[in-house]
Amino acid sequence: MTTDARIPAAARIHAFTDDALGEHDALALAELVRRGERSPGELAAAAARRAAAVAELAAVAYRSFAEPVFPVRADGVFAGVPTFVKDNSDITGMPSNHGTAAFTARPARGTDAYVREFLSTGAVVIGKSALPEFGFNASTEPEFAAPTRNPWNPAHSAGGSSGGAAALVAAGVVPFAHGNDGGGSIRIPAASTGLVGLKPSRGRHADSRLARLLPLNIVSEGVLTRTVRDTAAFTAAIERRHPSRALPPIGSVEGPPERPLRIAVLLESAAGPVADPAVRESVRRVAELLSAHGHRVEEISLPFVAAVETAFLHYWALLAAVVTDTGKLLADRHFDRSRLDGLTRGLRGKFYREIWRTPGALRTLARAYRTYEAEMGAYDAVLIPTLGHSTPPLGHLAPTVPFDELLDRLRVYVGFTPLNNITGTPSISVPAGLAPSGVPLGVQFAGVRGAERTLLQLAYLVEAELPFPKITAPRI
Repeated sequence: MTTDARIPAAARIHAFTDDALGEHDALALAELVRRGERSPGELAAAAARRAAAVAELAAVAYRSFAEPVFPVRADGVFAGVPTFVKDNSDITGMPSNHGTAAFTARPARGTDAYVREFLSTGAVVIGKSALPEFGFNASTEPEFAAPTRNPWNPAHSAGGSSGGAAALVAAGVVPFAHGNDGGGSIRIPAASTGLVGLKPSRGRHADSRLARLLPLNIVSEGVLTRTVRDTAAFTAAIERRHPSRALPPIGSVEGPPERPLRIAVLLESAAGPVADPAVRESVRRVAELLSAHGHRVEEISLPFVAAVETAFLHYWALLAAVVTDTGKLLADRHFDRSRLDGLTRGLRGKFYREIWRTPGALRTLARAYRTYEAEMGAYDAVLIPTLGHSTPPLGHLAPTVPFDELLDRLRVYVGFTPLNNITGTPSISVPAGLAPSGVPLGVQFAGVRGAERTLLQLAYLVEAELPFPKITAPRI
């Protein structure tokens, strides 16, 4: 893997311009709509023009620019603001092709339960965003189509699996977009493209149809945004529609913590200690910021044994086997598994070679929260890198890489994100500077179940004191 520290700001690809969208976040645009200074149609048209201007990012899976889906109600927190839904979630009238060439989807006949919650914010959907095949990869590089490029450095990945959503938000096409996260798929692309990405606690929102079929639900739904306040406002809106009786309320979060917190720092994943100096430095800067604001910060060692990572890898492979072997039933009767990519095929093969692991793997994953709570429950939050190293060039994680080599690369790259999916706990990735290659770096705050309020407060603190890099700003 190589990087190019000489990448100029002019090489970035973005669509920010002096139009109806400007550089506003979603809350600001919704306020302009409420005051009658902008119309939903005007904003949707501007977003469509912006998407066309950055088509080389290959971030859009399906376009409904000519026929946007306007909300039934116009009083949501993001009423009138254009957005995209990820192409693995159904919305009536649009196909969901899940990033694969194994079948061609027909327009969906209904809207997924979570997408209905998403639409309740009043957003205007103008299309579906790209993802890697069935969301299995951490880079959006389909074998059958152009890869999704990182707006900050188009030679690099935009992450995955919500890579299309991340590229569209980072490039300024829309101020926020839907994503989902089964092993880091909101947080990975958020870190790769300089965005805020919250993976909520399990049970915080309605589950998708596919998530309800899983033996262990590891999938959380959410959004990618450019500001913490957009993520906080969206989270509060979803909570009002879907309040959880099993989790403490989040409510409206509008600023940093008001009391000193105890925060752990973890720089080691199951794949080993972080070797990338830029990633270590980003965590150090944030840890020093926390200490300067009176928070108690202490470094800890990895509390989890290798068996948890092994169990997650097996579960990941199990899901690939289920998708492959039931595609004709769950997706389309013309599903052709010979057209699946190398990663999906490799995961399926791994599952059947180790099928005997399944009962033990499921038990290990189901019990992981006990260890997490025992070790992390003493802290208000844990500060960890989002990724094991800075976002790689396109090709490094392509599904054409030999399977065993690709799996090793993914273990190192995404070693910090799956744990919160396994345990059902929340985690938020926030921008924390730029790597030498010009792509953003991210750090995570994680907590026990229901700790979203604290994580959002910490995200506000970082945003205020270490302002997020702007793609429109020159390199220094």
